[in-house]
Amino acid sequence: MEHYTEKLGKVIEINESQIQDHLGELVRGTVEETLNAMLDAEADHLCNAARYERAEARKYTRAVYYERGLHTKTGEVHLKVPKIETTEVRDRHYRTIS
Repeated sequence: MEHYTEKLGKVIEINESQIQDHLGELVRGTVEETLNAMLDAEADHLCNAARYERAEARKYTRAVYYERGLHTKTGEVHLKVPKIETTEVRDRHYRTIS
């Protein structure tokens, strides 16, 4: 049995740099998802309503997202920062185009 093992040599080879790259990408993706979820939760809190939800107590509304980049050790994280506007500004805008 030893005779065959010696001929095979290395059966499994681990490429540490590929593993580190993969782990770095996993960490970067997780950080991106977490930060974007936190930004959305903060916007929900400020607006007193979730996205696309109507509420009487709503003072602010979401307009669009700003794309922002955040440089981390594992690479660039793409953030979608919600733009918050007061409903007064939005109502005034709709009255002028009506």
